[in-house]
Amino acid sequence: MNLFDYARAATLADAVASGRAEGAAFLAGGTNLLDLMKANLVRPARLVDITRLPGLDRIEPLADGGVRIGALVRNSALAHDAMFARTFPAVAEALLSGASPQLRNAATVAGNVMQRTRCPYFYDAASACNKREPGAGCDARGGHTRLQAVLGWSEHCIATHPSDFCVPLVAFDAVAEIDGPRGRREVPLEEREVSLEERHKPLEDCCKALKEPQVVLLEERHKPLEESSDLRRMPLEGRHKPQEVPQEEPQEE
Repeated sequence: MNLFDYARAATLADAVASGRAEGAAFLAGGTNLLDLMKANLVRPARLVDITRLPGLDRIEPLADGGVRIGALVRNSALAHDAMFARTFPAVAEALLSGASPQLRNAATVAGNVMQRTRCPYFYDAASACNKREPGAGCDARGGHTRLQAVLGWSEHCIATHPSDFCVPLVAFDAVAEIDGPRGRREVPLEEREVSLEERHKPLEDCCKALKEPQVVLLEERHKPLEESSDLRRMPLEGRHKPQEVPQEEPQEE
């Protein structure tokens, strides 16, 4: 891990100003960022702590039936919020399917959306990875491909975005409000999704549209759909269920 400066932002304006420094990165839960730093995959010159920004840890119902989610709301807090889980059970289930309880207690919903698209080969310095080193190749294509992309992959990369949470966000027409040097604006997640060709270029991410420099993601809003409380999450690959080992029947002598 490299040496870095540390700054704690007291206001949103402080966070945006500090984030403009070259090599700066925002720190909230840090569950992904610190892993990447310890592996020397990212080397920020400055960490801007935004955990004390006021008003970004709230879950608020809207008049139209939607929900406003602050960027600093913890994954576990959102998943276990009774109002939210009742209105959007598919999103709550997606949050509970990811990581461990300890990580869900630390991770923020904005960090979940903003995390890097990656696979195990990205972390392995001995493996070729276009995301880690553009033009190096993709060892994942000829390697262990379980949990890699089935649709939408390219010759450059077959990694998938690791967030279960992002999938129902798009299904419910979630809108992100972001702030930065260009001012505050709203970004519909589905409309700003990058194309498949762009998504798998070296060093490109599924959430590229939101990962521009010096930006703080303020909140996410879920718009209600008809019968949204009846929509549920159904994983197709079953990675969270242990495989049953077939038991051999005892043979009679």
